[in-house]
Amino acid sequence: MKKVRIGLLGAGRIGKLHGENLAHAVPEAELYAVADPFMNDATRSWAADMGIEKCYDDPEKIFNDPSIEAVFICSSTNTHAEFIMRAAKAGKHIFCEKPIDTDLAKIEEALEAVKKAGVKLQVGFVRRFDHNHKMVRDTVASGRLGKPNIVKVTSRDPDHQSMDYIKVSGGIFMDMTIHDFDMVRYLAGSEVTEVTAYGAALSGAGYDQYDDVDTAIVMMKFENGALGVIDNS
Repeated sequence: MKKVRIGLLGAGRIGKLHGENLAHAVPEAELYAVADPFMNDATRSWAADMGIEKCYDDPEKIFNDPSIEAVFICSSTNTHAEFIMRAAKAGKHIFCEKPIDTDLAKIEEALEAVKKAGVKLQVGFVRRFDHNHKMVRDTVASGRLGKPNIVKVTSRDPDHQSMDYIKVSGGIFMDMTIHDFDMVRYLAGSEVTEVTAYGAALSGAGYDQYDDVDTAIVMMKFENGALGVIDNS
């Protein structure tokens, strides 16, 4: 069986999660290299446990390795678009954590680079591939429950992110709620035509110093007439 040789960019919480899934649950994947600017002994030990051969602190070593066919971009949000373009230029297929960027022009630039290179790009909207979420969606789409009038999603992160991450992130709406925006569209089978959002920093963890919030409510109207609510913390 031919395996796809993969380079992992970023070995933080989400990078390690994807890395462990690739190493243990995807027999067609060969997780060959990891690059992280904060590479240390603990990450090297983790990489050894995953069977990863190469550990770097410079992502260029992954982009410049012709034996690596695909990359998993699990670095901070502010690097995603740049890494997509560098990977595309190197002819590598790409899985990228959401969001691609916080600037629409930068997103379009990255997508154009992917199109020009003819490589594959998948953004990490993982919930559509979770069998539980898919079963809910398939049940709604079958009509067994009747016409959906309200779609409500409640989502909680397991813990606070570090403030070093928060200050370069896309904020709660682009880094957390983005999954729920995807899910309400998936479940409703319809696009959003109107949206209103409220947010507040209520935990005291320091989100407000970066103009971010830790608690949010989003209300939506859909093309098919349904209403939607997302609440996040």
